[in-house]
Amino acid sequence: MPAYAIALVKVNNPEQFKEYAKLAGPAVDKFGGRVLARGGIAAVAEGNTACDRVVVTEFASVEAAKACYDSPAYLEAQSKRIGAADFTMLIVEGA
Repeated sequence: MPAYAIALVKVNNPEQFKEYAKLAGPAVDKFGGRVLARGGIAAVAEGNTACDRVVVTEFASVEAAKACYDSPAYLEAQSKRIGAADFTMLIVEGA
């Protein structure tokens, strides 16, 4: 069953965040992730969020999404993101 990694991002240091993005993309590709939405216009329909960027990535399964997130390649990317952005990620099983 497909799964979706949903990242809510508030970029605080764009130059440093670029270093994260350079590494995160190949890590996601390695685990078969397919980006469905990245940046662009996001309208809050209800509630309050402090993010300025939303990324939705589809994986083959929750296990594949978690394997990507826990992988050495993504952990390296994550180390570049620390301090560059406030970041929340959810992994949700699809219907």
